[in-house]
Amino acid sequence: MTGQITVLIVDTEPRFADHAGELLERERDSIVTEAATSGADALEVLERRSVDCIVSDYEMPEMTGLELLERVREDDPALPFILFTGREPEEIAREAIAAGVTQYLQKESGEKQYALLANQITNAVDQYRTQTQLRESERRYERTLTTLHETTRDLMRAETKDEIYRSAVETASEILDVAVAVAYTFEPTAGVLEHVASARGSPELGEPAPTIERGDGLVWDVFSEGESTYYEDVTCEGSVEPGEAVSRSELIVPLGTHGVLVAGSEDIDGFDETMMELLHILAANTEAALDRAEREQLLRDHDRTLTRQNEELTRLNHTNEIVREINHGIAQASTRAAIEKRVCDRLAETDRYRFAWIAASDDEPPTPTAWAGIDATYIDRIRDDGERAPELALVRDTLAAGQERLIHDVLDDEAWQSRRKAALTYGYQTVLGVPLIADERRYGVLVVHVSGADSVGQRERAVLAELGETIGHAIQSVERTRAMVTDSRLELELDVADSRLLLNRLSAHVDAATPITLEGIVDRGEDGVVLFVSTPATASFTGLEADWASIETLSVVSDGEETTLYELTVTSTPFLDVLRTYDVQVRTATAEDEGSTLVLEVPQSVETRSLVEAIGDEYPETELRAKRETTHTQSARRLDTDLAERLTDKQFEALQAAHYSGFFEWPRGSTGEDLADALGVSPPTYHYHLRAAERKLVALAFDGASTS
Repeated sequence: MTGQITVLIVDTEPRFADHAGELLERERDSIVTEAATSGADALEVLERRSVDCIVSDYEMPEMTGLELLERVREDDPALPFILFTGREPEEIAREAIAAGVTQYLQKESGEKQYALLANQITNAVDQYRTQTQLRESERRYERTLTTLHETTRDLMRAETKDEIYRSAVETASEILDVAVAVAYTFEPTAGVLEHVASARGSPELGEPAPTIERGDGLVWDVFSEGESTYYEDVTCEGSVEPGEAVSRSELIVPLGTHGVLVAGSEDIDGFDETMMELLHILAANTEAALDRAEREQLLRDHDRTLTRQNEELTRLNHTNEIVREINHGIAQASTRAAIEKRVCDRLAETDRYRFAWIAASDDEPPTPTAWAGIDATYIDRIRDDGERAPELALVRDTLAAGQERLIHDVLDDEAWQSRRKAALTYGYQTVLGVPLIADERRYGVLVVHVSGADSVGQRERAVLAELGETIGHAIQSVERTRAMVTDSRLELELDVADSRLLLNRLSAHVDAATPITLEGIVDRGEDGVVLFVSTPATASFTGLEADWASIETLSVVSDGEETTLYELTVTSTPFLDVLRTYDVQVRTATAEDEGSTLVLEVPQSVETRSLVEAIGDEYPETELRAKRETTHTQSARRLDTDLAERLTDKQFEALQAAHYSGFFEWPRGSTGEDLADALGVSPPTYHYHLRAAERKLVALAFDGASTS
């Protein structure tokens, strides 16, 4: 450890001081001497330069050797000071030790004593330098530790994990003077470690890996084990390929479940215990900061969630209030136009929605039929754009899906770029399409424009979806009422060749040239549907109820010479479901050669295309053959209406069954017992309902509508 040693020799005899210096330099090449002839001269030398050791005489005028020692100790309590005197050691030993002298040696004649003196000087200086370096190292450690604690405050003030990672690697690089510092964060979704921050002392050290895959290399191994590891020479590790290592020695410290901090040195075994301790302290502080940032982020997310939920709940309560008012309003409306206007007006009146409009499914292409909160210019643009209008695509998508559709942000949606200026002008970003549905029939779409991006939550969507169903049922109700008082109806003639239609299946069961006629349908709701089917007497359906799952019961109502009338109880079929949905009645239905011709009576309010498409969806081999308008006399229409109002369901079923089965013909095509059995009631009960229905029908014919 010994380097050059500068020795200050203090003696009142100049020649002795110079001679002693020469002899010491001769004994040790590392020793360089300088002479002073008094204590004052020695202090002047110390002010001018630093020395490693002082060799001083004891007896000197003005300032003794011990007095000089006292002055030296004021500036440097540990500087080696050897008392080299002619007095006996015993005379000054106690005083010298008390003063803090390093060594003392008695002057003797000859040169051998200088070998001993040189040895004492060398040992004293080595010890002094070691202690000085140790004290400096301790001071440097304390300063670094203090700086680390100050850095910890910065780590704890950082708001994001990225800021914390950057601060950690900067601290390792700038304060701890680490050649390479790299931070990786664990990405749980991909299951990899991703590079997030790094600092290098030299660009020649290379770039750290951007991503560390699962099971790939030392860093992943240490992270997965959860214990820090020091590699004195990473090139000696089998998993490191030659040329891949960014540094020669590495300390890898896991940061809990957050990631890893890697410190590298260009030298083999480049980190001592002190440095590794400081790096572990830095890593622990970094992990604590990451834990704190994660907790605060979770709290912020929780607060934002609560705020969003409270805002959504407030909006939902407001929406529910609006919906209640709309429900009350449309219950009093007598026309579809009034319903649509009431809905749009009320939605546009609130601050929640910018404007609203309704497009009817009967139109092709669908265009707005009612609107509020927006000027006609916007509506005209939708109509003018036609198929290019993004609103039209939303309406079609909503109708096709049969459920609400949401445009989260028209400003970021490529399909809505043509409406960017309009959205900014009218102040909307979110657009919601709500289908108007009743019994699977789709009457149109309610379109609501809302300010803010993605500002309609799931619960609000659900409420508006229920509103859409309420509007659909209201439209269905007023259209049915309108149909009951309207004299004109449509008749559609359809050819259905689909083999799944029950009438075609029955036709396929008999001879090809044998016609089958559907005489009537009695819809008994949950109790099933009763069909009256007539066939030539040569055909037979006996036993089909045992072979076909679609037929629950089958019986012969009347068996004539030319025709046989069957009663079939079936579960609801797709064809009957469509008839219910569109309020359509079957006028005639005949099957022959495994194909059926159907004549349907359709309310004027029903769009022909929608009805035919609905039947075609269930039975693809369907073709519209004719469409014609029929009229009824006012008295006939009124009789229908009054009958519907006065007959109970049971009385209406009894009257329908009697009519379709030929009960009123002569000779009778069926008996009351046959019909009671077909309807699953006792004969007295059936006759009771039939007589009541006949009495009311006769009263209407003779006494008019005033008869109850």
